[in-house]
Amino acid sequence: MKIFLTVFSFGVCTLTSAQVAIGKKSVTNASVLLEFGDENKGIILPQVLSSKSSIGGTFIYSAKDRSVQVWEGRANSGNGGWTDLTKNETSGINHNFINSGHDVASAKGAIIGNSSTNKDGVLILESSLRALVLPGVSSPNLNMKGAVAGTMVYDRESDTLALYDGVNWSYWK
Repeated sequence: MKIFLTVFSFGVCTLTSAQVAIGKKSVTNASVLLEFGDENKGIILPQVLSSKSSIGGTFIYSAKDRSVQVWEGRANSGNGGWTDLTKNETSGINHNFINSGHDVASAKGAIIGNSSTNKDGVLILESSLRALVLPGVSSPNLNMKGAVAGTMVYDRESDTLALYDGVNWSYWK
């Protein structure tokens, strides 16, 4: 029984302080929670028709508005609200692939950095000390052929956040 408790405790401790590298062997340093490799690939945000109010820092691709949006807790007189990050003269286009399976309202998404959360999302990063390192791509407008609406990367060439709405790349410093 002591061995079981020791192994279980070790597993919980490892889970709660997890660092994850995708597309590479290890993370850069101790301040990284989730980091991606150097291939010309990005994060594809969930495409949703509508989303209830959320917590600050939640990113989606709105199928209704055809834009990448972030929930800002201080927007709308402190009540929170969605801010468009890719509003351009030419609206984006929705991608045509279908999310696999049905949404289950009571289900939590994948949690990295803790064993549980009170937040809703597909991928929830729980850490007060570690950060997400976005996939880095130089000039994604030139090097990411076939990107789909809702793609998010860090542009190493311009040192900006790059977001794709299916038609336009938008850059944020």
